[in-house]
Amino acid sequence: MLPTMIDIGVNLTDKRFANDQDAVVERALEAGVTRLVVTGTSIEGSEAAMALCDRHPQHLYFTAGVHPHHASEFDNERARDLKALAAHPACVAIGETGLDFCRNFSSPSQQIDAFERQLELACSTGLPLFLHERDAHTRQLEMLKTYRDHFSRAVAHCFTGSREELYGYLDLDLHIGITGWICDERRGAHLLPLLKDIPSNRLMLETDAPYLSPRDLKPKPKSGRNEPAFLPHIARRVSVETGETEENLRARVLETSQAFFGLS
Repeated sequence: MLPTMIDIGVNLTDKRFANDQDAVVERALEAGVTRLVVTGTSIEGSEAAMALCDRHPQHLYFTAGVHPHHASEFDNERARDLKALAAHPACVAIGETGLDFCRNFSSPSQQIDAFERQLELACSTGLPLFLHERDAHTRQLEMLKTYRDHFSRAVAHCFTGSREELYGYLDLDLHIGITGWICDERRGAHLLPLLKDIPSNRLMLETDAPYLSPRDLKPKPKSGRNEPAFLPHIARRVSVETGETEENLRARVLETSQAFFGLS
């Protein structure tokens, strides 16, 4: 029997899961994905993720954070709310946080301020960081370097960057989250040779569902929606590219994910 899996990033509070959240969890369990980390991207979203964890205490955990798109909403009151969420026993990371200078739904200065405050929260709580970054690698790396001696761990969630960007994160002893992006021959081919560059104890796997459904998945889901149940498909692709058995890959990724999030 293959080792079980942990989906370290699933947006289970997304409206596309509104009508069948429990069924999505059941399908994940049937596929051997026995634990899900539900991503928090706002105070309200983090609270909803917490409520889901209360419904499924054996299988769900959550991250509490404010995505850079919502940075303009991050005031002192919401900072206090976030600190309270971080104290919940099912909260395993601070995030999704970071910088996104691609679409700038919040201004760069607002993003930097919100990111800095969440970096400080991670430092004070000891919780790891669940990081987002888009078109802001240089500035994000500078901020991470400033705080690196004070926060415990961090993962570059949904990494899709270059070799130079990968090594920038690895040089800071960060973990790397890989998604179904690697299954897209149009956009993800550059990631395939980089998989062997990720140290064995730094790689973690995620779906980022409902986004990034593996393009080579057969049969394709009629809805086009990604699910945690598809995580084993991503693991198989990684095992092919790294030249190891699926069993060994899943075992080492499971051990890494458990250690990163402090799960037994």
